Amino acid sequence: MNYLEFEKPLSEIEGKAEELRALARGNKEMDVEKEAAALDRKAEALLKDLYKDLTPWRKCQVARHPDRPHCKDYIEGLFTEYMPLAGDRNFADDHAIMGGLARFNDNPVVVIGQEKGHDTKTRIERNFGMARPEGYRKAIRLMDLAHRFRLPVVTLVDTPGAYPGKGAEERGQAEAIARATQKCLELGVPLVTVVIGEGGSGGAVALATANRIAMLEHSVYSVISPEGCASILWKDAEKMREAAEALRLTAQDLHKLGVIDRIIKEPLGGAQRGRRETVEAVGKAIEMMLKELVGRKPDWLIKDRRNKFLDMGSKGLAA
Repeated sequence: MNYLEFEKPLSEIEGKAEELRALARGNKEMDVEKEAAALDRKAEALLKDLYKDLTPWRKCQVARHPDRPHCKDYIEGLFTEYMPLAGDRNFADDHAIMGGLARFNDNPVVVIGQEKGHDTKTRIERNFGMARPEGYRKAIRLMDLAHRFRLPVVTLVDTPGAYPGKGAEERGQAEAIARATQKCLELGVPLVTVVIGEGGSGGAVALATANRIAMLEHSVYSVISPEGCASILWKDAEKMREAAEALRLTAQDLHKLGVIDRIIKEPLGGAQRGRRETVEAVGKAIEMMLKELVGRKPDWLIKDRRNKFLDMGSKGLAA
């Protein structure tokens, strides 16, 4: 288990319990289960206390936890007959965005998501989930395919933001994001999104301009990262805690504001402590969102999606 900064007291207690059990495994005559069980109870109580009322900055840390399930985990756990499609037919295949044809509950869909990677090698390969223009153009190509064959689209968002490198800018990063967002708005098929970790800026909106948007309980969704916001406003990235408070980036704040439609509860201690339960909960949320939309006419879906975003910030959202 990788522990976050605010979880250090918990790591000490759980570490002591594991040490006791390791000693007992080496010495069959030792009986430490009573002491270890007491430490387990203490750790559980502390875990509940730590996660009872997380600050926005701590939610950012949980959303970025390296052990959280990533896009690939959800695709493997929820979709069958997944057939990945690669490349934008123009420049290259961007591994930060993965997607293709699949079945969800035995119904054909197109699934698209951002993958961060799980170790050093895959994180470099996936560019830490930061897509280049060819990634967004690949997503556009997949959405076109879904529109042509009348397939619902499921997107899984987990990115710090679009890649800001020189090459990406030279190849039209802003234009690619804008066109992906436009394509989302034009789709005549159901489009549902789940923010599974970080929803960073236009890099997220390009896949999340959907009819229905859900967020995991401890995920975040914002126009800019807290560190980036602090660097711009206060010229000091260390003020990220204040920025996180001001950005209203938590699932709870965004649900109140009408930016998202539902919050998916995570296991105690975050998705990283209950990966299977989290994947199942996301699957149920996707199923419920699709049920609201499947069978609707293309004009209704397009109007519903446009109204959803045009009405953000007003008191009542369009039905």
